[in-house]
Amino acid sequence: MKKTLITGVAGFIGSHIAQKMLTRGWKVVGFDDLSRIGSSYNLELLKQETEFTFIQGDISIIENIGPVFSKYGPFDWIVHQAAQVAVTSSILNPRHDFEVNLLGTFNILECIRQYSPESVFQFSSTNKVYGGLPEVDVVEKRTRYMYREISGVSEAWPLDFHSPYGCSKGAADQYVRDYSRIYGLRTQVLRQSCIYGSRQFGVEDQGWVAWFVIASILELPLSVFGDGKQVRDLLWIEDLTDLYFLLYENADRLSGSVFNVGGGPDNVLSLIELIALLDKFGIHKSDVSFGPSRQGDQKVFVSDIQKVCGECDWAPTTTPEKGVEIMLKWDLSPCTLREFLMALTPVLWKEVLEKRKQKSLL
Repeated sequence: MKKTLITGVAGFIGSHIAQKMLTRGWKVVGFDDLSRIGSSYNLELLKQETEFTFIQGDISIIENIGPVFSKYGPFDWIVHQAAQVAVTSSILNPRHDFEVNLLGTFNILECIRQYSPESVFQFSSTNKVYGGLPEVDVVEKRTRYMYREISGVSEAWPLDFHSPYGCSKGAADQYVRDYSRIYGLRTQVLRQSCIYGSRQFGVEDQGWVAWFVIASILELPLSVFGDGKQVRDLLWIEDLTDLYFLLYENADRLSGSVFNVGGGPDNVLSLIELIALLDKFGIHKSDVSFGPSRQGDQKVFVSDIQKVCGECDWAPTTTPEKGVEIMLKWDLSPCTLREFLMALTPVLWKEVLEKRKQKSLL
């Protein structure tokens, strides 16, 4: 039986990859610090599988992750999803961002080099390594910003880290590439755009599609940073997990490669277009406020995905409209809802309780 290690296994992407591996007969060793909202919910789903082993720990501490390799390794496949994932959090606490994203990735690379050098190693990078793209001309339309002359950003675009998060992920991105060149590790870097889907516990500063959907389900107010015309290309989670498998299957040919991964130019949406889409599905949001743009935010980011589509014979299959429709059917069970609400700010918590109280009086 083939064996994999997934860091960040209880997170949104990690849990979906783990679930697909388990259904395909893999033995999965999962590592996570369980700091993210919804991680305990995702973990309980995975624990129902007999070939799943879980270790809780901090990726930035070599004494936590090293024994996982020495005890359970070597691994056929390693997927590194553990990360600090919010630009805003990186600005508030850059040291923590550095330790998790860069030092944590370095720890993994060193463990692979020592204990599991034949592993296929996939690193979840980000479009933020390209920075704010100030040199790209953008035009303003009625509901969105658009690139004037290009359809998307390719892997050939220069790197420009424009936030502590961009720095930590970008430096880790380059370490992964160089460990392939210098030490011959079988690495693949996925510079991911906006990934969305079910079981994504999005919050205000990260996972915006999921946050808009959850806030709509819970009748919470929405705060939009900027004018709401910011655009991202969206990729449905199942399309992403399919791609991880295709990249693994082609690891011999694609070792050392870097790919931009997203929905591409055919699957883009702005914030206010998402609000309009929710309205189309009967979710009428009147409590939307607009504030200043956040540091490090790009007006537009759309991935040029021609390289990965061509190399893997892959393409996104789920449109944003279909994906949002599926997410609106997500059943937020009482235990899941409680965990999510406990992580909200006191103001939002108070609003939820007040609305539920009002409903009970009707």
